[in-house]
Amino acid sequence: MLIFPAIDLRRGKCVRLLQGRADAETVYDDDPVKTALCWKNAGAQWLHLVDLDGAFTGEPRQLPVVREIIKRAGLPVQLGGGIRTLEQIKEAFSAGVQRVILGTVAITDPDLVKDACATFGWERVIVGIDARDGFVAVKGWQDISSRHFLDVACQMRDLGCRRLVFTDTSKDGMLTGPNIQATSELAEKTGMYVIASGGVGTLEDLRKLRPLESLGVEGVIIGKALYEGKFTLREALAAVGA
Repeated sequence: MLIFPAIDLRRGKCVRLLQGRADAETVYDDDPVKTALCWKNAGAQWLHLVDLDGAFTGEPRQLPVVREIIKRAGLPVQLGGGIRTLEQIKEAFSAGVQRVILGTVAITDPDLVKDACATFGWERVIVGIDARDGFVAVKGWQDISSRHFLDVACQMRDLGCRRLVFTDTSKDGMLTGPNIQATSELAEKTGMYVIASGGVGTLEDLRKLRPLESLGVEGVIIGKALYEGKFTLREALAAVGA
């Protein structure tokens, strides 16, 4: 199982938001490149980057920082936040991004997901499903749609998508454990690859996720727990057998 250290970018800094709230921000480092190098040196194989400014405005804003992270760290990167057109996807790939994550647009313009998977290949296009109480959150988690996460996931699969990032937004930043049941249900009922996100606070949380690998849960994104020293990245890698 892969571990994805998260680097959330806002105004050029490495931050974390509590449950995605813009008014609940903690700045962890003024230099995201230094953060990326830290994770690389600790054994990271991938990085998960989120352009929070892009998520809130609907247009990528942090590509210069993303480009520098990729150049300096030399690790494959998946990027989400504000990517809502084919042209923006192309720009992300031109910056060196390996995979793009489409979130809000999966609800507002599902045909883009179909076109992106057909144009770039499903291996490079991930749909991010962020849910609260079972319903998908959009626009930087500011709005809750009327769509259940399983319904959206099945639609994305039918459009050619094969990989999801699933976040229970009520868990994000809370360090109370991921939503094991929903993550398991998502992988089992869709047959898609799933990357779990939100809530990891202990090594035991990771050990609970590991058995889900047989269902298709191939990775987990970790943010706050790493930044606040709940455990090290090397300990996390060992806990999932990486």
